[in-house]
Parts: sequence; C-alpha cells; structure tokens
Amino acid sequence: MNKTLPALFATGLAAITLSACDGSSGVASSDGPGKPNILFVIMDDVGIDQMASFGYGGAVAPKMPNMDAVATAGIRFRNTWSMPECSPGRAAFFLGRYPMRTHIFQAIGPNDLANSQVSPYEMTAPKVLKRAGYESAMFGKFHLAGPENNEAGNATPSVLGWDYFYGWVGGLPGSVDATAGGAASSEIYSCGFVPGKLAGGADTGACHQPDGRCSVITGNARTQDSPGLQCLDSGGIFVPNQTCGPRPSTLDFTRLNGYYVSPLVIIDKGKVEEVPPTDARARGYRTRIETDAAIDWINTRAPGKPWMATVSYTAAHTPWQQPPRDLLSASGPVSDGLDCKGSAAGRLIQDKMTEAMDTEFGRLLVETGLARRGDGGKLVYDPKATNTVIVIMGDNGSLGTAVKQPFIPGQAKGTAYQTGVWDPLIIAGPQVAQPGREVGHMVNAVDLFQLFGELAGLDVHKEVPGTVDSVGVLPYLKDPAQPSLRSINFTMGGLNQQANGARNGPCVISGSCTHIPTSKSVCEDNQGVWWGPGYTSDTVVKNGGAGYEQCVQVNQALFKAGRDLISIMPETSAAIRDERYKLVRNITPAYDTATDSFVSTVTEELYEVNQAAPVPLLDTPDRNLLLSPSADTQAIHERLQAQLDRMLASAPDCPGDGNMDGVVDGKDLDEWGRIAHAWGLSSVYDFVVNGLRDGLTNTADAGVIQNNLGKTCERSYGIY
Repeated sequence: MNKTLPALFATGLAAITLSACDGSSGVASSDGPGKPNILFVIMDDVGIDQMASFGYGGAVAPKMPNMDAVATAGIRFRNTWSMPECSPGRAAFFLGRYPMRTHIFQAIGPNDLANSQVSPYEMTAPKVLKRAGYESAMFGKFHLAGPENNEAGNATPSVLGWDYFYGWVGGLPGSVDATAGGAASSEIYSCGFVPGKLAGGADTGACHQPDGRCSVITGNARTQDSPGLQCLDSGGIFVPNQTCGPRPSTLDFTRLNGYYVSPLVIIDKGKVEEVPPTDARARGYRTRIETDAAIDWINTRAPGKPWMATVSYTAAHTPWQQPPRDLLSASGPVSDGLDCKGSAAGRLIQDKMTEAMDTEFGRLLVETGLARRGDGGKLVYDPKATNTVIVIMGDNGSLGTAVKQPFIPGQAKGTAYQTGVWDPLIIAGPQVAQPGREVGHMVNAVDLFQLFGELAGLDVHKEVPGTVDSVGVLPYLKDPAQPSLRSINFTMGGLNQQANGARNGPCVISGSCTHIPTSKSVCEDNQGVWWGPGYTSDTVVKNGGAGYEQCVQVNQALFKAGRDLISIMPETSAAIRDERYKLVRNITPAYDTATDSFVSTVTEELYEVNQAAPVPLLDTPDRNLLLSPSADTQAIHERLQAQLDRMLASAPDCPGDGNMDGVVDGKDLDEWGRIAHAWGLSSVYDFVVNGLRDGLTNTADAGVIQNNLGKTCERSYGIY
C-alpha cells in the first residue's frame, strides 16, 4: 500500500530540502576529502558486559570479531552512558536531549501519546545534517515515534527528517508464532519453526511460499539448519513429512513470526509503502533484511554528496529466535531442540543473535567497500581508506536474563544502575589519531548528536534553538591527551504519558513487577506473566478477567489472597555521577498492608564506581555508601544530590507552546486548529487539563493556549 505524507509534513520537508541545497555544492564523496560520511550502527540490548573487546563477558561473551576489528582500528569509549530503555536512548542519539526535555522516559508502546514521542517540531540529527548537504537514511528499528497516537502514522521517519527509511516504525518484532505459520494446529513449536526429527520435528517436508511456489527440503539438523528453519528463512511455511501438492488450508502467511516475518515500512522521498507480511520483502531473517537494505542504499549514493546511514539493528532484543546457521561463527549453530520460551535457552540464543548481527555488520562493511576480507576470511578494516566515520553503540544496558558476570541481572535494562545504562561505544575513521586506544572519560548518548554535527562542520548548540545537552566527542578522536569534557554524567527512565494517566499493564518477571513491557505479548516474550487486562496465566489472582492496572494492585491482590508479596521495580529511576561517585534515586510504589493503601517511596543510594576490567566497581546493593555514611561520603552525597535536583529542574514546562518555538502565540492557535480539525486525536497540542491529558486535541487544549498567550517560555539549560 502506497501513501503520501500529510500536507503539513510534506510542506515542511520541502522547506528543509530547499534550505539544504544551498550548502551542498563541493561536497566530496567517500573516496575523497570533504565532509565525511557517517555509518551509525545501533545494537539493541547489547550492554558493555556483552563485549569482550571492552574487557568484560569473559569466555561466555558473544563472538564479535568484526566489531572487534573496528574497535582495534578506532577508539573504545569505556565510560559511556545511555538511558535505561531503548526509545529514550535513541531519542538522546538523534536529539541531544535528556528524557525530561523529550518526555520519552521508556520504550514507546501502542498506548503512549504523541507527547511521549519525538515531536515533529524537534530539530533531529537528519534535519541538522541537511543544512550541511547530507542525505540521511535509517534501516531497521525506528521506535522514536508512531505509528500509534501520531498524526503521521508510519510516515514519522520522514516527518523527523530521514530521506529514506526501510524497517519497522513500531520497532519490535511480533511474537514468535508457535504454530509455525499454521503448520501445527496448536502452539507446539516454541521457536517458530519445525525442528529436525531428533527434536520432535521432521527432516523432510514441503516448503510453501506465499506466491504459490513449493519445494521439498530434506536435510539433517545435526549438520545444517533443520529443513523447517531453512524454509522459514527463505520466506516459506514448512509442512513436515509432506511433498508439494495442494497447499494445506491451515497455512496462514499473514501471521507474524518473530525475526522472520515482519511487515515492513519503506519510505523514499516522502512516499510511504506499507509492505504486508505476505510480501517476500517482509519475510526472512530480520538482521539480514536490515543489512541488505543498508548496502543497497549506500552503494547507490551519488558521488559528491555526503550521507549518514543509521543501521538500527533489532538484535539482540527479544523475542529470542535462532538465526540461520550461515550467520554464526565457528562456535556452530544453536540446537533446534532448544525452548525459545525458556530463560536458559534464551540466553544462549540471544548470544547467537548477537553473533549473527556481528556477521552481518562485517558483510555490510565489505559489500559497501569500507573493508575487505583477508586470510581466513578475517575482516581487514583500514579507517583511512575511505572518508567514512563508523560509530557503534548500544541503545541501553543488557536484558537481565542475558547479563554476563560480574554484572547484576537484577539491576539491568530498565534501571539506572550500571548494568542498565553502561554501553559500549566504538568510533573509527580517518579523524582518529592513534587508533586502538581507549578513552575512559565520561560520555553520554546525547553527545553523539554533537558528534554528528561536528563531523558535518556544524555547531549543534547554534543550529538548535532549544536546549542541547551534548558535549563534544570529536576532540577525543583528534587528541589522545584531550581532558574530560564532562564533569558529570546523567541518565533517567520512568513512565511515558498515556491518556488519562494510564500506564502499561503490570508484568511479573522473575518475581518482580514492572510496567516496562508495552503489552501482554511483549511481557510474555520476556518470560513474564501478564497481570493486566486479558491475563491468561493461572498464577494471576483472578478478578473476573478485568486484570490489574498497577503493580501495587498486584501486591494488594496477592496479600488478600494470602500469598507472598513481590518486589516492584521503580517507576522513576535517575542517576548522576562524577569521575568517582554515583548517586541513584528511585521512586517506587508500594502497597501498605497495614492501611490497605498505596504509597510511594523515594530512596537514594551512593556508590563508588569505576571501569576496571574484568571486574569493575559496580553499584551493587552491598556497596551502598549511605548504609554507613562518613562525613566525607555525606558531603559527596549532598553535592551529587544538589546536582541531580538541578538537572531534573532544568526543563520547565511551558503550557501552550506546542511547536517548541519558545513563545505561546498565534502560531500555536493556528497549528492547534489545523490538528484539531484534521486529526483531533493525540498530538503535541494535547495539553494537561485538570491534571491529565485526555489523548485528544480539542477545545480544552485551545483554552490552555488562550490562557497563556504572549507567554515567553523559560529557557532550560544544559548541565555538563
């Protein structure tokens, strides 16, 4: 299905394109001097504990020889923070702004309002780079805005400045289809494909394609992928122990299946194509699809025009599902007899998904001419051979069930502890002096926004009218003796804004309740038990099918049922650190059994942390300096506490200023009117009325603008 952008967005993009044309002359290609191309690679749920090249993970770390080769030829930044979850981390990359400014505090889900998505009025990295003549494209996971609760829908990548997009706007893969496309009448194939005969499947069968083609596949899963996985990887549905004949009526090519069947969105120059799961382009291993699309785009760039390509890999995010054997290293394939719903097997499968991503990253470099293969297939990367800068980073810390020792599974993704926010960052390119070194200074995900501007010759603090929280990164590349540009580092997570104060339903994972999973399926993909509406687990305290809205209600129900209470993850978590000490502040809801009421507790913890390898000082519960504070640690606590308070207060609200121009005026009324009449649903012009947002753009929001007309918004400020 082809669509075009709404008129407003198309007009805005045209204006941006016209302004960019003025500065595009004389820009060299990747083969010559001039503004460098930028290849930005995002790894999903790959914290620093997963990468042996940073000194962690030990013998059980995934094999990543291709990224290791780039790290050796570039710089490893060993003290880099992102945000606790993917959407706020990704927003930090492309906006240079912390979550309290973007209002994106957790992974964007289908119920999150436009107020917790990247605003169409934000000055994103691709919009900034257009001013220097750059083309920008993104491949893979978007997860910055839309498609739900957003006027632009699947067109949001174009609205936010990308010239080309090939991937998934909502971000996450669908759940694994345990019927394997209808090959089974019940959910018996936990990994989404028919395994080999030794694992209860078949070593031969018919592989039906959506276009009507069929072939018989026979093989041995001990030496190759099972025929079922081969068929799934080719885009088909496998019917075990059958030959090609009439297609069974039970086969359903519209069913999503984890990493192998995902409806695509392709956007080229504002034209939106929605590719259904029955289309061959939406079928096949997702990491390979992402890489193929990036290779095709990069190899068709016109000489003399710089580009930025963001390869936003979905791997190694859940759901866990085996990659094809040919993407794995010498360590061999994952057994097709594993249970993809089990934590132990999932940990192994996730490692293999990470290894497959590294394999595809290597192919990306080779097939775009950024590297070549040497003896034994080893990647040979010379950063000075092309005018391209490679940036590789994780979007947040590792998922708890995949964490490598000595990092802490219970303080992983979704928390502001080190395991949740400490990410690998690798930068390589011709600008790097003394390749192969490490930088131990503090860096934040927001700093990549400034790096992209620095590479294009732009000062983002001048290009962006609002607050930018970034500091420079390019000086570290050019000068090995560069002192730290940050005195503090910061991270935070929380709840996104939903209509009338709602939140994601409660999900119980490993005995702890959280609101992070955006839906029942995502909860279950993470080995959790859903307690929200539509619950199905027998472990849930039944309440007539209505489900529970909050984790505190889960504990209330458990208590009244005579069962043990469970722990609740913080709803808001923030942290700030200097070179040596880190302060963590958590706001956690609780159920008071004595009064049958819900309360909220604020706790603070102080730690000494470092980046020592292979065993760093981490912010583990036993090391909380506030348990027995000395006069010195109390003084440190008070200093960091004041800095954290100042940071959190540095984004004052400005009701009525929907377009972010710093003043509430007639432009806001005009824009409210257009959205209210053409759309009427969630938008950045849905303001807080009587303490809540209702998810509508209506007359109540016009009243907020009228009541604040003429107001000049207080300028927020960055703290470094």
